[in-house]
Amino acid sequence: MAKNYEEEAKAILKLVGENNVDSVTHCQTRLRFVVKDRKAIDDKALEKLPEVKGVFYGSGQYQVIIGTGVVNDVYAAIAKLGTVNAIYGKDDADTAGKTSNEHKTVVQRLMAMLSGIFIPIIPVIAATGLFLGLKSAATNAQVLKLFGAVPSDIPASLTSVISVLTDTVFAFLPALIVWLTFRYFKGTPIIGIVIGLMLVSPILPNAYSVADGSAKAIMLFGWLPVVGSQGSVLTALVAGFIGAKLELFFRRHMPNVLEQILTPFLTMLVTFAIMIMGVGPIVHAIESGMLVGVEAVIHLPFGIGGFLIGAAYPLMVLIGIHQTMIAIETSLLASTGLNPLITLEAMYGFANLGVALAIFLRARSNKAKATSMGAFTSQLFGVSEPTLFGVLIRYNFRPLIVTVLTSGIGAAILSMLNVAANSYGLAVVPSYLMYIYNGHALLWYTIVSLGTVVAAFVATNAFAIPKEVLTPDGDVETANAVISSTVSDNKVYAPVGGETLALDQVSDPVFASGMMGEGMAIKPAEPGINKVYALQAGTLSVVADTGHAYGLTTDDGMEILVHLGIDTVNFKGAPFTVAVKAGQHVNQGDLLGTFDQAAIKKAGLDATTIVLITNSKSYARIEPVAVDTTVQAGEDLLAVQREDVKVESVEPA
Repeated sequence: MAKNYEEEAKAILKLVGENNVDSVTHCQTRLRFVVKDRKAIDDKALEKLPEVKGVFYGSGQYQVIIGTGVVNDVYAAIAKLGTVNAIYGKDDADTAGKTSNEHKTVVQRLMAMLSGIFIPIIPVIAATGLFLGLKSAATNAQVLKLFGAVPSDIPASLTSVISVLTDTVFAFLPALIVWLTFRYFKGTPIIGIVIGLMLVSPILPNAYSVADGSAKAIMLFGWLPVVGSQGSVLTALVAGFIGAKLELFFRRHMPNVLEQILTPFLTMLVTFAIMIMGVGPIVHAIESGMLVGVEAVIHLPFGIGGFLIGAAYPLMVLIGIHQTMIAIETSLLASTGLNPLITLEAMYGFANLGVALAIFLRARSNKAKATSMGAFTSQLFGVSEPTLFGVLIRYNFRPLIVTVLTSGIGAAILSMLNVAANSYGLAVVPSYLMYIYNGHALLWYTIVSLGTVVAAFVATNAFAIPKEVLTPDGDVETANAVISSTVSDNKVYAPVGGETLALDQVSDPVFASGMMGEGMAIKPAEPGINKVYALQAGTLSVVADTGHAYGLTTDDGMEILVHLGIDTVNFKGAPFTVAVKAGQHVNQGDLLGTFDQAAIKKAGLDATTIVLITNSKSYARIEPVAVDTTVQAGEDLLAVQREDVKVESVEPA
């Protein structure tokens, strides 16, 4: 007899708040609520409901994790109640995406914009910082002395060539930002990069040279000063926004026969004219004032400013507004060559390490141990979501309080020591590379960062170990029993070819935390159409109408979810095709469907394929066969060990 989920649906709506819900949608694993007030929801009470595996707020939605299959029934019960706006069924995911966007706040839209524009720049700025660090180390007088040389021994020609590596990104940074801003706002990127190059053209006097008096501005018409926009991030953002909007306007209103030539001509002409005739200098002045204010906060006496930034950053990550800092950090680097802000923010990651390690060592629950160690491992390389959502706020807020306070204290000390990075984009272990340019900075950053780990570890042990993790999983009395077990091994095979990675490395914190079950992820190899194959023989319990997910119950009872991409529920149909239907029996290697990785990436989404064993608790061990390697579809992905325990009573001795 099918279970009635009406009571569960009522309980969920009561805790979320019927009057708090603008709309509710669902995908293959979770309910997705668009709510008026996220703070009005009691997360802990929701997590205690029988069918709720966890909760998470992201992508502008309050997500209640239910699980494959069951989520459809719970959603249907919610829709049947008719008390909230259930805006789509399983075949109308497109509406969900639109509704989510329509309800995004100004801050959420700003975060999305800054992420879309600045995140692609991070790798090249991080690389430039490494170039600068290596250059500083190689030309340091003390280092050269070890080889019997002095800085003057280095040929000027070699120094000039090395400067190409170290100076290019910042010299043309406005051009890169205008280009990416055009791309984000659906303009033509090549037009954007040309406008950006105009702003830093060598024909225009360098802004820094004009500021220090070594050059003079061009006086247009005898009264309008014109200078380059070197180092002005905000000017580039404004130019990119204006230019992209102008291009779209001209394309809509230009006759087809003239559009190809006149649209780029007018876009570049009008945008450049607007920027040099007042908007550029005004925006640059505003940006300079903002940077002065930020630096004033950083250098408040007694480390107060550092503490405020270090303590606030974990909370900014929690509510999703930390991306605003990227633009400020970029401006600092472009104008001063140093980035003290990332130094203060970085203590958050080190504090997380101490908290996760303490819980791992104290936990008696195997599940808590696995979660905290996975969080610790991913945090080593700067991925903080598993720690944040799987550890800091999962049990109670004491671990989060420890992270906030120890992060703030570490940042306060670094601000008093005037330590600053020379780039950004590197976190925790890799972050040390941002300080090799200066021995003093590297030494103190190392001491304080390791001290932050220790402080967070000690404080967590003393005040913040959750009671839940101190209870062993399934504590069973076996004093008067003899336990015999039969072990059978099984394999789960790769549904697609590509590069494997550990589950805690994926960008969706729900999957990464293991909340939905253990498994692995694959970054698909084919840039275009990828084929998806059955991982084992079994019956398809779920085939998403959108084509982005498959649920398979194998012939021996294993329940497997294959989820194609992150947040791809927002597609309707393309880029997915489906070759099977729910209820169909398939053999290992049968074609399930296809997906177009290029189309997913073009939409700004992650095409990583997730493979989860959703009934993981039924198995003694689930282990990756290979991580960070390349597999072909059909090759071994996971090794699974089921332990069937038979208990035989015996007389006590």
